[in-house]
Amino acid sequence: MSRIAVIDFETTGISPGQGDRATEVAIVMTENGQVVDRFQSLMNAGVHIPAFITQLTGITNAMVQAAPPASAVMAEAARFVGNVPMVAHNASFDRRYWVAELARAGVPAPQPFACTVLLSRRLYPEAPSHKLGNLVDFFHLHRTGKAHRALADAEMAAELLGRIQYDLRTRHAVAEPDHSFLCALQACTRAALPKFLARLSASPTALLR
Repeated sequence: MSRIAVIDFETTGISPGQGDRATEVAIVMTENGQVVDRFQSLMNAGVHIPAFITQLTGITNAMVQAAPPASAVMAEAARFVGNVPMVAHNASFDRRYWVAELARAGVPAPQPFACTVLLSRRLYPEAPSHKLGNLVDFFHLHRTGKAHRALADAEMAAELLGRIQYDLRTRHAVAEPDHSFLCALQACTRAALPKFLARLSASPTALLR
């Protein structure tokens, strides 16, 4: 399987379209289900962090004031990722910040995103919750660091991605659960999932037709 970059942002709010900004980014580079590299940095976007965000993440205004400018961090993050496709837990959120922060830095953001929330909903309807921490506990995956810090969350999402790919290979006979396959899978409805997986098991090249 080719490389996949798993990303997580910490931010001042829920929407860059409403003026919220990223305060921290972490990217875990995986290859064949194994972590091969990491990137993490706080960033100074020149905005105030609300008290409730500091309470949630532990990231203070003083910490980001001492951090590199957001544009420099994002340019370095883009170089780290290159053209590698990306994954995030609740990818619509992280993709919005990836695109918005790179646009501010004058850097394109062509990378496609797959979402471990959507994938876990398709594959694990029996899970009591599809929040990242709850899925990590449900599967007894390894936790590193503090939740709601970017690197810890990116590493947990990478652990979950590895579990998803393992289950696709061993339970559903998908030989290559690569990024393209994951994107097709997450777009599949739950009702259509058995037929989708059966078709891929019977013909691994079916996605190409």
